[in-house]
Amino acid sequence: MRAKSLVMPFVAAALLVMTAAGTALSSSPDAGRSPTSVSAAAPTTGCGKAPTLTSGTHTISSSGQNRGYILRVPANYDQNHPYRLVFGFHWLGGTANEVDSGGTDGYNWSYYGLRRLADGANNSTIFVAPQGINNGWANSGGQDLTFVDDMVRQLETGLCIDTTQLFSTGFSYGGAMSYALACARATVFRAVAVYSGANLSGCAGGTQPIAYMGLHGLRDNVLPISSGRALRDTFAKANGCTQQNPPEPAYGSLTHIVTAYSGCRTGYPVVWAAFDGAGHDPGPIDGSTGDGWRTWTSGEVWKFFSQFKSTTTPPRPPASSSWSRATSVWAPRTNTEPR
Repeated sequence: MRAKSLVMPFVAAALLVMTAAGTALSSSPDAGRSPTSVSAAAPTTGCGKAPTLTSGTHTISSSGQNRGYILRVPANYDQNHPYRLVFGFHWLGGTANEVDSGGTDGYNWSYYGLRRLADGANNSTIFVAPQGINNGWANSGGQDLTFVDDMVRQLETGLCIDTTQLFSTGFSYGGAMSYALACARATVFRAVAVYSGANLSGCAGGTQPIAYMGLHGLRDNVLPISSGRALRDTFAKANGCTQQNPPEPAYGSLTHIVTAYSGCRTGYPVVWAAFDGAGHDPGPIDGSTGDGWRTWTSGEVWKFFSQFKSTTTPPRPPASSSWSRATSVWAPRTNTEPR
């Protein structure tokens, strides 16, 4: 995790400037675009055949540019099993490789610690680490949203993916990109988890329900916790949750409090995790101001994502869509829960 810590002093000022500009991005040209529709437990055309994508670095043409991402396919991949798909977005100045490799913490922190937990849950998940333009997620003109759309198409064609099981997470600027996806692609993604985020990549929408988890530190001096609360409140409202002020730990307590909102629409929970100790950081450790892969955050995010099964009611599709998935007429096995 050290690579992230080294760049934080240099990106703080840039992120604060971007926060002010984030609202303007909400009215980007992509705002009027209808997101992809979702079919309940629909396997993709990549199911039932040999995969055309493997673990490693891939390139794709998107918005007239060559973009890249790193893919992690589970060991013993089963072409007849629809898998969960998780996007992991890097922070400002970070890279897809740092998300995928886990940095100095290695495998234990790969994809913010989720890959280790997924592997321990019977190789249940395919992971993707996209690379941002200039190592960020400005989403100018909605180009990063389009990049995600293009990756989803490619991945669903080349691999067996459960279309009701798409998730996104990221830290700082990567959290902002996950928030942008929650706003604009609520009918594509089942849930997002935002580590220490703010409205930096825009919010083209934000009125449709999506399962949302926010994690933020009281001592964050890069993106104040108030910015994370604002993102949370967007989806507490969209999900119909009871208005409330979730408890947060006292300054100096060096602990964390996780709160599940009450009154939310069935299938669309909102969870808020506030912590004291580490500042602008995705891996705080209770009892200290340090961080590391032994953090509690990985387990909480994994628990949040893995509660959603293939049989869980997926988001409702919009009345119309600018593009739709090409799903095969293929009969999945009886147990379609991602494993």
